Amino acid sequence: MNVPKYRRILLKISGEILAGEQGYGIQPGVLDSLADEIGSVVSLGVEVAVVIGGGNIFRGIAASANGMERASADYMGMLATMLNALALQNTLERKGITTRVQSAIEMRQLAEGYIRRRAIRHLEKKRVVIFAGGTGNPYFSTDTAAALRAMEIGAQVIMKGTKVDGIYEADPVTHPQAKMFAELPFLSILNKNLKVMDSTAITLCMDNNLPLIVFNLKEAGNLKRLVQGDKIGTLVTAASR
Repeated sequence: MNVPKYRRILLKISGEILAGEQGYGIQPGVLDSLADEIGSVVSLGVEVAVVIGGGNIFRGIAASANGMERASADYMGMLATMLNALALQNTLERKGITTRVQSAIEMRQLAEGYIRRRAIRHLEKKRVVIFAGGTGNPYFSTDTAAALRAMEIGAQVIMKGTKVDGIYEADPVTHPQAKMFAELPFLSILNKNLKVMDSTAITLCMDNNLPLIVFNLKEAGNLKRLVQGDKIGTLVTAASR
């Protein structure tokens, strides 16, 4: 019997993944396969927390670049994460997986307010906890929210699900010959300015010795294999081994 390598994980999902091939909005088929991936690790007894982005609906940074005030744009982005969180919750619960959505911005009719101890209690009861609303503050990305929540709940690892197999030295779409890294220290990401997570999130993980794994979430079974200890994607740690 395969004993999971991790007891508690935080899965970071970008909003863009939910858009699927259509490029915007929420594609039901993507939600469905995502819920199956999460369900496969829940069935192993792993405690799963999720931080979800809102880029498929609204991007605060892009809007602020077009003249909108940054704080207002970021709050709109936080509301977009709530839409995605509720959509994921609905799909998971239809598959019999108990969930709770906790929001950093108070929305009592839609979700619980974020309370660290309550979130941990839900995880201990094997409920999937979906964190919405980012950190609740403008100027912070959902990557930073993922790092912050992972440390607060005592997750052993952040697993960042993307559309590519891991971290490359250059964009593999425009540079097909680009090399993928199997392991990297956090400092290399900062020094090479690799676009994995923003620098605040990377620094938080590095300072608190929280490993990050970047992997392809679109490939069925990858999340389960990772949780069971398979070497998939790129492992980022405080120091290279």
